[in-house]
Amino acid sequence: MSVTDLHALLKHELGDLLYAEKTILKALKKMAREVSAPDMRERIVAHQGETEQQIQNLERAFEAIGERARAQKCPGILGIVQEHEDFVEEEEPSKPILEAFDLGAGLRIEHYEIAGYRSAIALAKSMRRAEVVELLRANLEQEVAMAKFIEGQAAKSLQGVSGMLAQAEGETPTRGARKTTARKAAAKRQPAAAERAD
Repeated sequence: MSVTDLHALLKHELGDLLYAEKTILKALKKMAREVSAPDMRERIVAHQGETEQQIQNLERAFEAIGERARAQKCPGILGIVQEHEDFVEEEEPSKPILEAFDLGAGLRIEHYEIAGYRSAIALAKSMRRAEVVELLRANLEQEVAMAKFIEGQAAKSLQGVSGMLAQAEGETPTRGARKTTARKAAAKRQPAAAERAD
């Protein structure tokens, strides 16, 4: 198909986003099985429902421009998903390391989608396609919220991963834990020393 005008370009952009969302829906189902943190898993499952709604919004956007909804192969999203598959296959990560990797993979997906939606919204605005703009904005808001959630959870999730790795390797406690243990030992010694002084 030749893209020679803005209508054809918008159709292409919608098809690209539709393909991306359908691909991401499959990836989210897999990612939910890889995550152990209950709040992260719960949010990923909720985002699956959002993604299903986003697919419907994209189909409605196609209708609004008088076109049949058709996914357009999206090499960008396929590359991000393939990166995940290659990491699992080539690096054979432990479950905690895979969880840590998934934080970055999830964020890359969200930012890819955010860029795609912002671009398509700008195009639809220039064509005065208000209904398309509204549908795409609804999807964009959900993607931005998901990206913020991942960013907000990253530190907590990575601390959990560090703890799991330390347990698996039988490491000594962290410096903070060692200080606490030393203080407790010192507190126990003080009463005994006071008794001997008497």
